[in-house]
Amino acid sequence: MADLALGAPIVAHAEIDRANRLDPERAPGVAPGHLRYYVEAELSSLIRSDNALPREVRYLVDVPLDPNGDRPRLRGEEVLIMATPVRGRPGEIQLVAPSSQIRWTPEREQIIRRLLTEAAAPGAPGIVTGVGNAFSVPGALPGESETQIFLSTSDGRPVSISVLRRPNQRPRWSVSLSEIVESASPPPQRDTLLWYRLACFLPAELPRTTFESMDPNQISVARQDYQMVIGDLGQCTRYRS
Repeated sequence: MADLALGAPIVAHAEIDRANRLDPERAPGVAPGHLRYYVEAELSSLIRSDNALPREVRYLVDVPLDPNGDRPRLRGEEVLIMATPVRGRPGEIQLVAPSSQIRWTPEREQIIRRLLTEAAAPGAPGIVTGVGNAFSVPGALPGESETQIFLSTSDGRPVSISVLRRPNQRPRWSVSLSEIVESASPPPQRDTLLWYRLACFLPAELPRTTFESMDPNQISVARQDYQMVIGDLGQCTRYRS
């Protein structure tokens, strides 16, 4: 849902009024086991849109056959749609991806609303595109160290990860969204926007280019700290390609 909703100009909750199946010759490129429909739907709520939309919208959607191999029943179904407007055609929209019509539930709408609200906030994290550089420095005591990992983002907004090691304590890590590293910022909770930006886009391992100037001991600690962060974030499981 984050992949689809965050990049969509239009996000809405709608109820399908009519769904007409297109003949195969008018529906090129449909995936096997799918049918293409011309849908007319009434908007129940407009979750995000820069411009006003009419009450009824029209669009094409490819949907899979039901488990018995029959045509799906779409009329009356409540859906969440992520789309873009069609220029010069008021009321016509285009789904941003084949899978960007999903069945509506209150829980799904709540998740999408929360993500979009977080993304619109002034201090929202940028889209993580990789790891910029990292360094690790030992502390005054054996087993004490601090690792800083600076991330690259699509819009240049700063995002960094700090890992602190203290003797006889589990390493602690935090995230900063400003130029000043704030060690007090806790790791993000799962399914928040910041968690999504990190868990779903960070590489599985630190790239070699991030620690070219560090000695072997520092590199080893930085790698361990990074793997701890990846493990704490947990797997980002996607249900669409």
